Amino acid sequence: MATRVRGTRLTYRTLVVAAVAALTAVLLSPAGAQGAARPPGSGARESGPPESRPVYSYENAVRESVWVDTGLDGDGNGRSDRVAVDIVRPREPAHQGRKIPVIMDASPYYACCGRGNESQLKTYDADGRPVRFPLHYDNYFVPRGYAFVAVDLAGTNRSDGCVDVGGRSDVQSAKAVIDWLNGRARGYTTRTGGDRATAGWSNGRTGMIGKSYDGTVANGVAATGVDGLRTIVPIGAISSWYDYYFAQGAPLYNSGPDWLSGYVESPEARDRCAAVQQKLIDQAPRTGDWTRLWSERDYVKDARKVRASVFAVHGMQDLNVRTKHLGQWWDALAEQGVERKIWLSQTGHVDPFDYRRAEWVHTLHRWFDHYLLGYDNGIDREPMADIERHPDQWSTDRVWPPRTTHTTTVRPTAGSAPGVGALTLKPARPGATETFTDDPAQSETQWAADLDRTTDAKTGFRTAPLTGDLRLAGSSSVTVTATPSTSTAHLSAVLVDIGPDTIRDYGASGEGITTLDDRTCWGASTTGDSSCFKETLADTADVDRTVISRGWADLGTYATAGHGRPLTPGRAYTITIDLAATDHVVPAGHRLALIVAGTDRDLIDPPDSMPTIALDLARTSAKLPFVGGAGAFVRATAGSAPATATPLADRFEGVAPPRPAHRIPGGSRS
Repeated sequence: MATRVRGTRLTYRTLVVAAVAALTAVLLSPAGAQGAARPPGSGARESGPPESRPVYSYENAVRESVWVDTGLDGDGNGRSDRVAVDIVRPREPAHQGRKIPVIMDASPYYACCGRGNESQLKTYDADGRPVRFPLHYDNYFVPRGYAFVAVDLAGTNRSDGCVDVGGRSDVQSAKAVIDWLNGRARGYTTRTGGDRATAGWSNGRTGMIGKSYDGTVANGVAATGVDGLRTIVPIGAISSWYDYYFAQGAPLYNSGPDWLSGYVESPEARDRCAAVQQKLIDQAPRTGDWTRLWSERDYVKDARKVRASVFAVHGMQDLNVRTKHLGQWWDALAEQGVERKIWLSQTGHVDPFDYRRAEWVHTLHRWFDHYLLGYDNGIDREPMADIERHPDQWSTDRVWPPRTTHTTTVRPTAGSAPGVGALTLKPARPGATETFTDDPAQSETQWAADLDRTTDAKTGFRTAPLTGDLRLAGSSSVTVTATPSTSTAHLSAVLVDIGPDTIRDYGASGEGITTLDDRTCWGASTTGDSSCFKETLADTADVDRTVISRGWADLGTYATAGHGRPLTPGRAYTITIDLAATDHVVPAGHRLALIVAGTDRDLIDPPDSMPTIALDLARTSAKLPFVGGAGAFVRATAGSAPATATPLADRFEGVAPPRPAHRIPGGSRS
């Protein structure tokens, strides 16, 4: 249960005193005393499924640091690297001879950039003991019988080694800690000393959680199959680092992993890690070619090794870590039969704590109780998916994508005006073409605004106003046959819902949320670590069109994925563009549209030349995941739109154009 406080009326000291007093009252009550004499949170509540309860003192918890030997020498100094592990755990279980599970967040951001909506950093006392652990995980879960472990990745904060951006060092930084928790690795009480530290207080059961880079590390560790990792909760996380920097050969950012490594490394690591930095430059060429470096950072290929359950969370409008990462990871896990759960929001790169706070904390609590404490609370039998349909309005699905989802091939056909065509099940007549010229100054926002008029920069195809709702759930692809006028060409494929709606304003600085001054408190506090965080509201926009999925590619990768080659002007090439996963209902009265164009401004880099491209419509198609399959598309496009359908504006309004892409996973609100 959260406590709402008005930040402008209560001082920080008052909040801390109130929180500690509340916790003390629980601990000293007969129920609290009785609970403390049993395993953490054991037994059911007076009614309902079992749930861990806040029966342990957060104020008196053990706060300590351990340095774990990774077995690697990333900085080449002849000594095995040690990573810093800051731990907060309830004191009582160890005194009672009981071992407890661990919730771990392994991050490169604890010193450089901060965590959460308020960019919190770790803090320490004069003796180097941890004082503040960012986010609410420690405040909420430590009183409930969990340890919280915050790991500094190699090369960051107080750890040895070098940052290698998703590679062996990053992954081993966290995996070694799980090994230590299970008695398989060495830990030390200091960074350089020889006094050993053991984790006799831990039962070895570990759950990893984190947003962005942190969640990416969780994916990578799960893909090793390490024993002891019971569950991961990746939020807006990367599944293959190549796809963070490139989209089928088209550069997504104007920098590579070497820039990110230098950004998050500690100052002393920058001095000793020049060789690692150079490797990141040499083995990640901006040509977009796939190299061994990317193979090492591709976790999807190792999905067969995953033994942990996965609770994946992603914003469907995340333009930092695109939902392609989610889609390919989710599908690979499904093929391996991994236990899974998913939340999909309308936000950009935002943590669910900042858009659905109460329900998130409750659900996460039950998830960890089930997979780390072994409680049969039913969460594994509940609907797999929660999908945000409108701001703060959610639906559920027993399985995701729903079992009735079938890939359906739809095709573009020419219309009465150049570049303004139709989207149907029937193929275009042989020889039909549409032409556009790459204009790097235009984005998907402009293309969607001009769907019903001829423009040079794009070609668009749309259905008539739908007579019934049409739902897409999963990943799409678009196959095009394109003839360029130059030796290089980048392509964009975009799906658009044309019609009025109120959505989260993912194009604004908050990416769909507005941060307030009011705070709510989630767990216990100390003078150095408050459990009270700023509240948020949905930041919404009234729009007349919504981009629901997009994908990009370098046409030069037509023959071999991950290897581009020069194009011959005037020759036709066929390529399939992967689109990001989504779940969206196009309502009756709206239209579904496909746009094919060149450079999507601020989302991909332009090619070396600006080609004019001719599309062979008879050899162009889109495979879309319709719930209900082709039959659903036929029914939704048959007849006339309902009379109540809202007329569309002559000039569309939408969210702001995409802002220049972040160069770090996490962005301004990592």
